[in-house]
Amino acid sequence: MSRVFLISANTTTEPYPVYPLGMAVLAGALSGRGHVVKQFDFLASGKDRERLRRELSEFAPDLIGMSLRNIDNVDSFCAENAWYLDQARELAQLIRETNSAPLVVGGPAFSIMPDAILDYLGADYGIVGEGEQALCTLVDDLAAGKKVSALCPSSSSALDGIDMASPLYDREWVDFYLQNSGMINLQSKRGCPFECNYCTYPALEGNRFRTRPVEAVVDDLERISIAYPQAKVFFTDSIFNDPCGHYLGLAEEILRRKIEIRWCAFFRPQGLGRRELALLKRAGLCALELGTDAASDTTLGGMNKGLSFADVLAVNEACLAEELPCAHFIIFGGPGETPESVTEGLDNIAQLGKAVVFAFSGIRILPGAPLQVQAVREGIIAEDQSLVKPVYYYSPQIDPEAMHQEISRSFQGHRNRIFPPSEGQERLAVMRRFGFNGILWDQLISFRKNSKASFSHQ
Repeated sequence: MSRVFLISANTTTEPYPVYPLGMAVLAGALSGRGHVVKQFDFLASGKDRERLRRELSEFAPDLIGMSLRNIDNVDSFCAENAWYLDQARELAQLIRETNSAPLVVGGPAFSIMPDAILDYLGADYGIVGEGEQALCTLVDDLAAGKKVSALCPSSSSALDGIDMASPLYDREWVDFYLQNSGMINLQSKRGCPFECNYCTYPALEGNRFRTRPVEAVVDDLERISIAYPQAKVFFTDSIFNDPCGHYLGLAEEILRRKIEIRWCAFFRPQGLGRRELALLKRAGLCALELGTDAASDTTLGGMNKGLSFADVLAVNEACLAEELPCAHFIIFGGPGETPESVTEGLDNIAQLGKAVVFAFSGIRILPGAPLQVQAVREGIIAEDQSLVKPVYYYSPQIDPEAMHQEISRSFQGHRNRIFPPSEGQERLAVMRRFGFNGILWDQLISFRKNSKASFSHQ
């Protein structure tokens, strides 16, 4: 039995504070193997370095694990000011000064470019990919005195859903997120079979959906509903509405057990009609974040999304007909973008009606994504160029500044159209000051007067 101290290094609150699910899952896996685990959330602690020093000293861990959620905020408008690895390195140095236990780093941000980040942070070990089994194995191997390589890959085959650990939530940290966002996170599946050319999900989690057993997910929901009855849940799956219908089975099981809980998730805007949405709404769905990503068939094709804007419109109409708030996240300037497709895309967005639209400019180029190869081919980046610091792809056929002006003109005067992203953060900050919490953008949509708001004023 070993003593393991886990730290969530994330401190960003954009678009809202997000519960460190990865740390909770690792804590659940380690505890299940009999290890003693202490969780520390740097954001929820108020970034209290002295408290971190004190708890490290008091706990006296055999190993320290640090989770990295994001490298940066993927917003081209503030690329230089929202890079998170400097803070992570400062935390690593603080840990080194306080405790001599081995430091291991993991998490989705780390797994995107592990060699460069391990070197930058100066940690002892890094876990690439899924951490439940890999971290438990590393802890056991170090306790046994075995020699371990600095980069520890996850198991040779991806975990089956039944092997994915349930999260072990820490009440102190949950209380912070309930107060500041009203939500905690959960995952019902991993992986993604789609081949969007900018995305690293298939590289990180595999190119097929690996679903957790419906009963296990709903067990987690039931525990949340009992322990934290005021909590809403955000499903962090790459895509919630898998074509195989696992997500519908979840809804049916929630209803069968009569669990009263409200939740939202990321959805693919395709193959989702009123029948499915009505079922999900009865089971507690209260808002959808749609990975629309582009606003014209030209740019959807350029991103290899595998859907059309007609698919997007159909899902949007079904959401509004079911009075479910939905938000589209749309990137301008991607592969194939032209001045004509920008205009067409803005005309298409105008058809989305009450739905909220967040518009972004340029695509963050990440190692392992097909877009990296395209950017090299087009001369946007060099083949050996480091991508640790943010680099953005823009179609060679557009002038970004002219594009920004056109988007701003189109969105002007529309409270449910957000550009640039910083404008959305300013609006959300105002809403928080007035006592609102949750995803907040849903408050920009109003249905008939007797409809209940999806996340209430608290």
